[in-house]
Amino acid sequence: MASNTPVVALETSIVGQGLPAPHNLRAARGCEEAIREEGAVPATIAVLEGSLHVGLTDAKLERIAAGSMKVSSRDLGPAIARRGAGATTVAATMRAASMAGIRFMATGGIGGVHRGHPEDESADLEELARTPVAVFCAGAKIILDLRLTLERLESLAVPVVGYQTDEFPAFYSARSGCPVSARVDDPVGAARAIRAAWDTGSAGIVVAVPPPRELEGAEELAAQASADAAGVSGAAVTPHLLARMAELSGGRSVELNVELVINNARTAARVAKAFFS
Repeated sequence: MASNTPVVALETSIVGQGLPAPHNLRAARGCEEAIREEGAVPATIAVLEGSLHVGLTDAKLERIAAGSMKVSSRDLGPAIARRGAGATTVAATMRAASMAGIRFMATGGIGGVHRGHPEDESADLEELARTPVAVFCAGAKIILDLRLTLERLESLAVPVVGYQTDEFPAFYSARSGCPVSARVDDPVGAARAIRAAWDTGSAGIVVAVPPPRELEGAEELAAQASADAAGVSGAAVTPHLLARMAELSGGRSVELNVELVINNARTAARVAKAFFS
């Protein structure tokens, strides 16, 4: 950072809760490698041994995979005080990245408003409204209510920029029918849009990147997973829904999840490099 080398933060909830072994570590290592290949530096974030770590060794990454609590931004203090292992969500990773001066982050999909439960809203959205980090994602997770999620982001004045797309991706699908607030078509254009947004007072920015391929029948699978999640609440909802999606798709959703998060990391690194050029 002192030499203006682009740095891209990575969350670890995908390692601790989002993907089953061995796909969780495959995704994490794939993201780090993709970022390095583009000339940037990965900074994977987690809570370990009473400290907030920005940048993990492979041994520490394996520690998160072996068993860790899910840590959102509200949980950072208690998790550090407990001195346990904590896998950071998008919200917690954004906050940690910002504290360290990192402005770019990659993930699979952001959280949002849950289907049928508009009162159940991810902390990711509020964190985007106040923390100046550009989050590269394949939209919000398809198990969520994408329309309400976008409406909430609009109310919070969070720019939603489509990378080579006019539509907000539906995680496993490039198409959702929901328009983005702006479009960019290359790393230089994205870097300029991000810089201009920050110069005019924006905080978090969503950069929505279509997945590299489609999961056939994704919407139907998501609807079934949501119907099967009755009685599940709180932080357990998203991991439960993603696991059910994996079951219903015969593992196809897991493979695509790995591919898209690596693709998002690579895109984030390219844009971060253009930003610092």
